[in-house]
Amino acid sequence: MPIRTEPVTVNIGPQHPSTHGVLRLRVTFDGEVIVDVEPIFGYLHRGSEKLAEERNYVQVLTLTDRLDYVASMTNNQAYCLAVEKLMGVEVPLRGQYLRVLAAELQRVASHLVAVGFLLQDLGALATPLMYCFRFREKILDLFEMLCGARITVSYMRPGGVFADAPPDFWPALDVLLAEASELVAELEQLLMQNEIVLIRTKNVGVLPLETAIAHSVSGPVLKASGLAWDWRKMDPYDVYDRVRFDVPVGDRGDNYDRLRVRIEEVKQSLGIVSQCVEQIEPGPARAELPFVLRPPAGAEAYGRVEAPKGELGFYLVSDGSIAPYRCKIRSPSLINLTVLRELLIGWKLADMIVTLGSIDINMGEVDR
Repeated sequence: MPIRTEPVTVNIGPQHPSTHGVLRLRVTFDGEVIVDVEPIFGYLHRGSEKLAEERNYVQVLTLTDRLDYVASMTNNQAYCLAVEKLMGVEVPLRGQYLRVLAAELQRVASHLVAVGFLLQDLGALATPLMYCFRFREKILDLFEMLCGARITVSYMRPGGVFADAPPDFWPALDVLLAEASELVAELEQLLMQNEIVLIRTKNVGVLPLETAIAHSVSGPVLKASGLAWDWRKMDPYDVYDRVRFDVPVGDRGDNYDRLRVRIEEVKQSLGIVSQCVEQIEPGPARAELPFVLRPPAGAEAYGRVEAPKGELGFYLVSDGSIAPYRCKIRSPSLINLTVLRELLIGWKLADMIVTLGSIDINMGEVDR
């Protein structure tokens, strides 16, 4: 005979390692089973969009680094694309290649953080996370060679990039690419057939494709549910129309598929970087633009990229001054967080931690 229990509401948070920020979940349990979830955020609100309206167009770039600081390069890229559309600026070809190269290295680094912390949530303390961070550190070393920074890089600029890559960057990149296949093989060997990983992730936190589309989720979360939607393919920007890559998809939309899609994307990104190295030609890395930009009054533009976590977009409106009249950010972490309730109801607390980690959110761009 089943024991009757009263629902209990528990506050979980406001801090949790997998969120890379501050998130509180108000969870209602019936015994150990989750019957309702309400995500609550707003603790980290920085007012980035409003701050952007008080700075000139180049100064705004530093704000983009602090949104998803695990993927600063792609944040720079999305904002620069919006400014360039606003002003009708053409980026030199070498600058576009450097952007794509940097963005794909950033995608690898971001996915390594996602995979490492997901395993931490599974209870594999330290070792798998350090495996991921070991290779990520080498990518950050390359970023330091490009611009002197590792996390908040501010490398890209409207019209191209801050500076061309130094001569010693290319041999260091070759060494990294030579080591990459060993990293991917090691991750697959350790994870993809690991009994604990399979039990805790397969058929857990299933997100049907119809639900994913209805909530406008994007990135690996959407691809894991079976839709090969990637803005690098659907609406190519910079030189993505010059490189070949596949869009990995899952077939169940569970925690395992979200993990697998990210590892497959690491492979594809490394292939894109190799193609950029082969194809890049000498030339200017940045267009000649005024020190202070002043787009025409009434102009508006939307710059969009396929960031590691999904569609990241900047909508800008100009009033003819040196600062945006309006700045609106479409951040994937915020949108992807909206499916959390559907993913968690019916599962238990231990599953909730893993499923939250599988979404891969960064509160910096949720509470922007």
